[in-house]
Amino acid sequence: MAKKVVASLQKGKGKSFSKVIKMVKSPKTGAYIFKEEIIPNEKVKDYFKKK
Repeated sequence: MAKKVVASLQKGKGKSFSKVIKMVKSPKTGAYIFKEEIIPNEKVKDYFKKK
């Protein structure tokens, strides 16, 4: 499924977006989970600065 999302982002207006994956520690269990989002290229640095 990920291949389909990435392939569709490479066409037309999709080039201005990026798929980002962030590893976050769960406060309940202490296990790590991965959060995936598609955001505009301009906001990538801000996305990773957030805690």
